[in-house]
Amino acid sequence: MKDIEFKTDQGWARLVPSDTPKMSFHIDFKDAAIGVQSKTINMSNGSFVRELCDSRTFCRSVDVDRMRANGLARGGSLENAVVVDGAKVLSPGGLRHADEAVRHKMLDALGDLTLSGAPIIGHYIGHRAGHAITNNLLCVLFATPGSFERVSCSDDVLQILPGIGACLEEYRAAS
Repeated sequence: MKDIEFKTDQGWARLVPSDTPKMSFHIDFKDAAIGVQSKTINMSNGSFVRELCDSRTFCRSVDVDRMRANGLARGGSLENAVVVDGAKVLSPGGLRHADEAVRHKMLDALGDLTLSGAPIIGHYIGHRAGHAITNNLLCVLFATPGSFERVSCSDDVLQILPGIGACLEEYRAAS
């Protein structure tokens, strides 16, 4: 595999070779409740369950008002999303993690990468990236000869895939 990148004026995403599935993400929002956050996770050994799966989507209060006025976000609530207004977190109980916003962006990217049809053993790096950027990154990956290699899931490979090492009780505890 070789480095693959997709950029826009808003952000970028990159896939680089790695022996383990890793993810790094950086966000930068004007709202003080979110602000600047960065995180890197080795996605092996159940980190999805332990670090990402309980991270809720987030938005600004004014965005909720606009979405509802347009008939959207009907299932959204302060309980299933983090809603912020400047420096305030309006959702009861506050944040589940101080860096919940960047964790949710990582969760989004992991879901988008799953659309590739197979686990990606590499390092995904996102900077202010969203669904469209990650989707376009996959398009570049598949359109670039020599950018990836399909490997068999030997026992060694299986041991480093996301979700391996997590048990059902941990998932229940996180949700």
